[in-house]
Amino acid sequence: MSNRVVEGRMVTAESLAELIEGESPMEATEIEDADRECPDCGGNVLEVGYMPSVTSFVTGYKCQDCGWHDSEAE
Repeated sequence: MSNRVVEGRMVTAESLAELIEGESPMEATEIEDADRECPDCGGNVLEVGYMPSVTSFVTGYKCQDCGWHDSEAE
């Protein structure tokens, strides 16, 4: 898995999902660049898929430059 810099610190897919969800995920997919920009600061947004529980999968979005984040449950 590739590590990325978010708000000045290096994160893994699992730690990025934890920033979005507020707790550690069971599993996370690789970090990718999202096809959107941050609505708060216009910065680059990263995307990561993760499983907060056995029965759900979430796609999370997090700005690399500010605290903005969002998620979509599937």
